[in-house]
Amino acid sequence: MQTARTTPSRLAKRAHYDEATIHPILDEALFCTVSFAVDGQPMAIPTAFARQGDKLYIHGSVGSHFIRAIEHGAPVCITVMLADGLVLAKSAFHHSVNYRSVVIFANAEKVTNETERMNALALITDHLIPNRWDDLRPTTDSEMRKTTVLRFSLAEASAKVRTGGPNDDPEDENLPTWSGVIPLKTVRQTPIPAGTSLEIPLPDYLS
Repeated sequence: MQTARTTPSRLAKRAHYDEATIHPILDEALFCTVSFAVDGQPMAIPTAFARQGDKLYIHGSVGSHFIRAIEHGAPVCITVMLADGLVLAKSAFHHSVNYRSVVIFANAEKVTNETERMNALALITDHLIPNRWDDLRPTTDSEMRKTTVLRFSLAEASAKVRTGGPNDDPEDENLPTWSGVIPLKTVRQTPIPAGTSLEIPLPDYLS
């Protein structure tokens, strides 16, 4: 949704408010940063998350200062960014980054329904490592009592995207300085087994 808070003050043409742009960015990003304030002190905490429909879920320890500070409905700003390339221009001023980002303004909602809580934990696990949840032992009641799950609405969210090459000034285009794009990507490398898993075959979902 476009609101005063989700409308960028600069390069507004790069902003998007549709689910078709926002959701895939959230689904590709592994981590988000949750920003909030406590007694006037700004805080920003990176954490794992997962999206389902128009909701975003995070989890943490019931004793976490971060979780306790926001679980009763505190306003937060959640951000994610995917860096797709370094954009090298012929001047430092026009260097840039190709990126896809999302900014969300929301209020934390503590999830109390046990089915939704368990589903959220499965979503977060499988968001980081697809198909991992079903390969794990069942989560215990004790573990659930130690875990808080928070939900956030995606109603007030926007994406901002930059693609393409450098935007050099016309008078710089013939300078003998290389310009272009250095692509970036996150790569999952070969898993390294723990000492207790040396004899266990690597599951298909990790290969």
